[in-house]
Amino acid sequence: MTSGDGPRQGDGAAPAAVRFSLDGRELDAAPGETILQAARRAGVAIPHLCYRDGLRAEGNCRACMVEIAGERGLAPACCRTPQPGLQVRAASERARTAQRLVLELLVAETAGSAQAVDSELTRWCAALGVGAARFAPRAQPAADASHPAITVDLGACIQCTRCVRACREVQVNDVIGYAGRGAQARIVFDLGDALGASSCVGCGECVQACPTGALAPAGAAAQAVATRAVDSVCPYCGVGCQLRYHVADGRIVRVEGRDGPANHGRLCVKGRFGFDYVRHPERLTVPLVRRPGVPKGLDGFDPAAAQRVFREADWDEALALAAGGLAAIRDVHGGRALAGFGSAKGSNEEAYLFQKLVRTGFGSNNVDHCTRLCHASSVAALLEGIGSGAVSNPVADVAETEVIVVIGANPTVNHPVAASFMKQAVRAGKTLILMDPRRTELARHARYVLQFRPDTDVAMLNALLHAIIDEGLVDARFVAERTEDFERLRANVAGCSPEAMAPVCGIPAATLREVARVYAGARAAMIFWGMGVSQHVHGTDNARCLIALALASGQIGRPGTGLHPLRGQNNVQGASDAGLIPMVFPDYQRVDDPAARARFEALWGVPLDPQPGLTVVEIMHAILRGEIRGMYILGENPAMSDPNLHHARAALAALEHLVVQDLFLTETAAFADVVLPASACAEKTGTFTNTDRRVQLGRQAIDPPGQARQDLWIIQQMARRLGLAWDYAGPAAVYAELRRAMPSIAGIAWERLEREHAVTYPCASEADPGRAVLFGERFPTASGRARFVPARLLPAAERPDADYPWVLLTGRQLEHWHTGSMTRRARVLDALEPVPVVTLHPVDLAALGLAAGARVRLTSRRGELVAQARPDPGLRRGEVFMAFCYVEAAVNLLTIDALDPYAKIPEFKYCAVRVDAA
Repeated sequence: MTSGDGPRQGDGAAPAAVRFSLDGRELDAAPGETILQAARRAGVAIPHLCYRDGLRAEGNCRACMVEIAGERGLAPACCRTPQPGLQVRAASERARTAQRLVLELLVAETAGSAQAVDSELTRWCAALGVGAARFAPRAQPAADASHPAITVDLGACIQCTRCVRACREVQVNDVIGYAGRGAQARIVFDLGDALGASSCVGCGECVQACPTGALAPAGAAAQAVATRAVDSVCPYCGVGCQLRYHVADGRIVRVEGRDGPANHGRLCVKGRFGFDYVRHPERLTVPLVRRPGVPKGLDGFDPAAAQRVFREADWDEALALAAGGLAAIRDVHGGRALAGFGSAKGSNEEAYLFQKLVRTGFGSNNVDHCTRLCHASSVAALLEGIGSGAVSNPVADVAETEVIVVIGANPTVNHPVAASFMKQAVRAGKTLILMDPRRTELARHARYVLQFRPDTDVAMLNALLHAIIDEGLVDARFVAERTEDFERLRANVAGCSPEAMAPVCGIPAATLREVARVYAGARAAMIFWGMGVSQHVHGTDNARCLIALALASGQIGRPGTGLHPLRGQNNVQGASDAGLIPMVFPDYQRVDDPAARARFEALWGVPLDPQPGLTVVEIMHAILRGEIRGMYILGENPAMSDPNLHHARAALAALEHLVVQDLFLTETAAFADVVLPASACAEKTGTFTNTDRRVQLGRQAIDPPGQARQDLWIIQQMARRLGLAWDYAGPAAVYAELRRAMPSIAGIAWERLEREHAVTYPCASEADPGRAVLFGERFPTASGRARFVPARLLPAAERPDADYPWVLLTGRQLEHWHTGSMTRRARVLDALEPVPVVTLHPVDLAALGLAAGARVRLTSRRGELVAQARPDPGLRRGEVFMAFCYVEAAVNLLTIDALDPYAKIPEFKYCAVRVDAA
């Protein structure tokens, strides 16, 4: 039986439904279902305001009162569970009188406030014929507009506590509370702070939960009445939240979460409020061509200065120049003189067509994307060790586990909705083990916090492996039946006892041994990791250790176990699956495998290059050596995202011909010869694959502005001018070919996605429900077994010294994403974090003679920048942290381009810097 299929332990016959009557109609309630839930499922409307799906029932608004035969009083339908034969009347005169009176009292309570015109309260009043209240209104408190995303009007509050439950129990952010007694009872934020001064992270769960508009989106656009709603998926991180765009007059006016399998209605601040970048004034709306004689570079360049750098062109001219320049280089110097960077923000169809264009139109495998900069080492280790680069279990399996390990990741910032499920699991009794050089917000939920010294990941993880072996915690049967090379691992970690490694990693030996026991001894344990693991010269070794921990303990192949590298961008999993990688075709079939190459030559009808292509950083080096002369970059921003930016920007400037296809004049576009205006996620239809391996359908909500075009159209136009006779009718036609190229999604038809909204691969046939949990019986390796691959202690490429004594760590901020090209053009997100910030320990800040908000200068051997200082007690002394989204203080000017020898991923997470007052 494949893991994840069939009954689980303890399953038996399903409990019988409960038959009762409602207003004379016989209904069946599922076990544990309330009267209100059964009624709603049967299409019977009972007014309710404090109840909401997904929230614990409170029964405090009393709008859902019903009459029950044989009982003197009325009962709240949202809390009462029916018994067999119970007779309930929700529409009787007595019940309706009570319901109307409650609504009338609530209307009086909120009279004169600015509550939403189309709120749940007003809709229920209209449905039951409740007009103006007969009672005197109360004095209304002043509105609070201190938060850029959310307006607070407590005059409209009916104290249903839906916002409290949403904040505390769903998102587990613990910002909203209930204070006071009697007439003084009220909703508060933290200790009675204004919302903008509180610890609110702007997720908007309270806004989505509020039934009156007391908590509402800020801004005039949010108050517009939507005329259309379009179901789609979030364009940001890899969690893959399903959402609904509300559209008015061709503009998105607000966003709400849908009950998708990855989010269950939740969103984060980016997903809910970061949508208006699509209509930013700097949006590209017409093709641009560089003016003759204008030098390439960022000096003096900004989007407003584009007229000095570029001139407008029509599509025919721009495409002819774009493709013609690439074709000329190919025809003179060969296909390997060209390269392409695709995008993890685009759809699967776009990724597939782009890599197909490079391989068949350019004639080389020089195609890559941001996976090289985030999880290339994770994928390399996973393919090597277990034969698959994808996650083994979904995030939702935290509900099935006993122990959750999070290492080198900050999910409350990078994957906030996934973090909410982890926090809920901890509240349900699960054990969280957090391993990170920084003490992040998730630490307050963790039982164990292993704040190890930066660059000592392998030492710490090998110590855990040593303890598991030394204390007899190995799952001997699993290792014997399902793995190979265990003795190599045993020999490798023999000298890595917790006692020997404690001085190296900074974690006490007793703690290391205790954590090893907790993880290996759990009924089920999961490991999640992020780029804090992967972005090192030893990133592949870090991931090898995590794989070894799971294999040695038998913590893989079952629900609640496994390995999950959290994906950074919305479609980095799908783009990788679709072949946007230089050494593999779609579905990770090696380009140097003759059988795989023959299959794709038959599918695409052209001979293919048998030599693996160059990766992102290798391409930059090849440009400066004169080997790469032309590039086509779709939706990537290497002038901000690559390490050692002076080097990367010099390479971009050295290209003979550069075509950039994007939404904005990004920093990379400053080096382009032709700029093609592309489409945002909300402006296209296509499939996207989230971190859980779920393929989901994103639907077009609005049209691209001006002359901007769909990316699939642009790619096809480029292909035709490069000699390829492509004529795909639309994304569904491209997806049909993609299914032929990828056996893993063969059973996921486009029509199925339209019906089911999300299907998990691998999925071999239309009848296959898809497998959420992998490796239940065997691993997809030649032997069917997983491999232990020992990891040696390899230091960072650059260590602190007398000239550069600090360690620089990099990452992301909650409010901004990737290089900031989208989020810094979103009103709410930029208002929340408008200026570059560098964080350091408060004691270090004081030692520099500086206060919070002062300007500091960071200098490395490669560059320098100035940013605003912010204290962070979660850092160790001698460490600084900075996000890489600020062009005016681009942290990758400082980072080093040393590469992991296996995955060719740069070491973003560690370099030496100097810190001074600016």
